[in-house]
Amino acid sequence: MNIYKYSGYSRENGSVGIRNYIAAIPTVGCVNEVVSRIAKHVNGVVPVLHHQGCCQLRPDIDTVTRVLEGLSKNPNVVAILLVSLGCEVVNVKRIEKQLKILKPTQSICLQELGGITKTVEKGIKIAQNLTSSIPSVKSENKLSSLMIGLKCGASDATSGIASNPAVGIAVDRFIDNGATVIFGETTEILGAEDELVKRAVNNRVGSKILEKIEEMEQRAKSMGVDMRGSQPTPGNIRGGLTTIEEKSLGAIIKSGTKPINGVLEYGEQPSGRGLYFMDTPGREIEVLTGLASGGCQLILFTTGVGAPQGFPLCPVIKISGNRHTCAHLKEHIDLDVSAIISGEENITEAGEKIFREIIKVASGKKVKAELLNYDTNGVNIDIYVKGPVI
Repeated sequence: MNIYKYSGYSRENGSVGIRNYIAAIPTVGCVNEVVSRIAKHVNGVVPVLHHQGCCQLRPDIDTVTRVLEGLSKNPNVVAILLVSLGCEVVNVKRIEKQLKILKPTQSICLQELGGITKTVEKGIKIAQNLTSSIPSVKSENKLSSLMIGLKCGASDATSGIASNPAVGIAVDRFIDNGATVIFGETTEILGAEDELVKRAVNNRVGSKILEKIEEMEQRAKSMGVDMRGSQPTPGNIRGGLTTIEEKSLGAIIKSGTKPINGVLEYGEQPSGRGLYFMDTPGREIEVLTGLASGGCQLILFTTGVGAPQGFPLCPVIKISGNRHTCAHLKEHIDLDVSAIISGEENITEAGEKIFREIIKVASGKKVKAELLNYDTNGVNIDIYVKGPVI
């Protein structure tokens, strides 16, 4: 295999999938159980469960709708089964109309069909028919067709000096080869935003970064409490990170050194290639969802003290620079870069190792979370909303 190509599934719209999934998606959390039961009966169907979709203000409903559409459009998804309750605010027919143009899509409604039993039976039949959409033939593809998401979680002192800078090396390599990379975690660039603004392609992008920081700070202040204790987390502090500024400086290194081309709303898909920042919180389940909705086929997840998360629609590559974590939680860690700390490996060498591993995973190699079936029940997802449930 050419190191600068990977083996994937070409889609009709020009994108490339690195996995083949039929996504079963509830338009409201009330029918999560229906979706879960359907998925258990049909191989290749992945439940994408969440807790949103109703009794929310319009901005949040718009976000939920955008994310459900974005997850459905992800290149790793070949067909979609939408499941609605029938009285939620999210408009299932609107979503179905948008998606049918792109890939096989059908919807069912519990209230119309007469209950969970009939809805599950109908959903199983539809899902079984949709499995015929799953392609089996792969082709070689350029790295420019890859979109990679970045996340750090359960960080410690090794994150900012080992795993994150090594990821940054790999990110630069992929962007040099025409790929697209998205990073987020607005709470985890607090105190380091000036360094990112310097890399903005223009003043508009720089101002947008600062705007998102200000919004996040104001949301925290509006609660009348100090952010400390939530950011950094108790685990971060035990791992040697003492302030949000210290955590942020270590976190942003994973984005590499390339110019930032734009700022994305949560779950928004970029309009071009290169490096983008997405407005997200720091918590894993919402960040991974936003990145997948943005179109990322795979996600790099650096961790210090260890985190098990996968994601239903995208392989998540776990990378750690903490030797104890790599040994103690080896069933979750895909790449050990702790040799950086011991001086047995430099950051460039570790970055090259990550670069090669991404190509292998994009070509079909399973990550630890996939081998553990950690993400097959659709539980590692939720959608970032900012307003109240009313």
